[in-house]
Amino acid sequence: MGDAAIISTVFLETIGYWWVIIPTIFLGLIVGGIPGFSAANTIIILMPLTLAMDLQMGLVFMVSLYCAARMGAGIPAILVNIPGTAGAAATPLDGYPMTKQGRGQQALAISFVASSLGGLLTTIIAIAAMPLLARVGFYMHSVEMIVVMLFGISLIASIAAQDMLKGLIAGFFGLMLGAIGTDVVYATPRGTMGFLELYDGVPLIPALVGLFAVSEAFIIIEKRVILTKKGQEAMENPSWAATFEGVRDALTRWTHICWTSVIGLIIGVIPGAGASIASFVAYQQSRTFSKTPEKYGTGHIEGLVAPESANNGVTSGTLVPLLVLGIPGGATAAIMLVVMQYHGVSFGPSLFQQDPKVGYGMFIAMAVSYFLMILTIIPLSRYMSRVTTVPTIYLAPMIISFTLVGAFVPREYMFDMYLALAFGVVGYIARRTGYHVAAILIGVILGPLLETYFLRALKKSEGDIMVLFSSTLGNILWVALVVSLVLPIVFERRRKKKEIVIQ
Repeated sequence: MGDAAIISTVFLETIGYWWVIIPTIFLGLIVGGIPGFSAANTIIILMPLTLAMDLQMGLVFMVSLYCAARMGAGIPAILVNIPGTAGAAATPLDGYPMTKQGRGQQALAISFVASSLGGLLTTIIAIAAMPLLARVGFYMHSVEMIVVMLFGISLIASIAAQDMLKGLIAGFFGLMLGAIGTDVVYATPRGTMGFLELYDGVPLIPALVGLFAVSEAFIIIEKRVILTKKGQEAMENPSWAATFEGVRDALTRWTHICWTSVIGLIIGVIPGAGASIASFVAYQQSRTFSKTPEKYGTGHIEGLVAPESANNGVTSGTLVPLLVLGIPGGATAAIMLVVMQYHGVSFGPSLFQQDPKVGYGMFIAMAVSYFLMILTIIPLSRYMSRVTTVPTIYLAPMIISFTLVGAFVPREYMFDMYLALAFGVVGYIARRTGYHVAAILIGVILGPLLETYFLRALKKSEGDIMVLFSSTLGNILWVALVVSLVLPIVFERRRKKKEIVIQ
């Protein structure tokens, strides 16, 4: 029986589990939309149920929940400026401005289409290019990962382009906050102020919900609704036409969805990289090669498409090292590993010969899930966007309550709730004084990862800084990084010259 016949058989069997996939999609949307909750901790809670299922049904359930939660994290990011997870941290940069303009319905439709098509495309690519993708993890060592991190951190420079001094101050402040915790080499506490809860570093979810959600709640308390006056007029008569407009806007940018989702796929293959890195890198690259970079951050469609397609491209990428190498690419993949080991699955390249229904089944379940999301979730854009019309006197307390619970859930420390409030105050002051909270968050997320890989590289080279340029792939990435930083300057100068000539 050839691979094509096996894939066809598994596809038909997976479609037969539609009654599992569709309810799981809605569960995943809810889970992803609540800050602090994720597919990983939901699967842990439901693990007894998962273990009681037969293997194929259990895998279909976990994969569907994983995909839907990834998509769901973008909903609050777009509507109320609250990323559900770190992977959606770049989504509000352009998604939320669209909502304030009264285009929340279109923004949700764009997000759903980009997420679904990005996830569907990368799943197909993962099936076709499995052996090649499996080798990516072998080539991406500390040096290469340092450059990948710098791609994401260089987004701070893009943000700083609007106000160089304030942008760089915000970015470096985030990097300083990211350095809090125990030293990677000697485990010496740094900046913890005696709090044991900070020894593992600044917890990501409290920082995320504080900087974005709590600070946004403080801001919108001062308004009647979160929409601008023009946005209120646009939302008075919501219609299906707005949803179709969003779908059309996303589909006309299908090439953008393709290449940014591939960025997510490649980064997802690297164990430990994750959706947060992918979304920031994709956003940075999207802005770099855009003909209108000045529109990013103002409600630009491509600025929403890039992070949403990239963070959903990560989902199929994380399964590649899990199935081929037995190395989970992320927290959710690690839990899938436990469930599969319980059922006696043996990992490695031979999995696709010995038990192809399991190997191909997970990717096909992912493809089917994304396809069904297109049919079931896009029509909900019209109704979800109505959240933006709720008066802030009710909305702000709800945001603060939900996000504080979300800050508590991952570690179950009361300290994390207080920390989220503290970050909320920091975020509020930053917004009021013109500093960009996204630049702070980039530093908090990527700073500790950059330090870890940098010190690991120095340790292997016995302190030789030139190790950063010792890898062929690393040098290629260095050149690409320099090009991506120089190109916007070149494009801007050309644009100004054209304006002068026209005048």
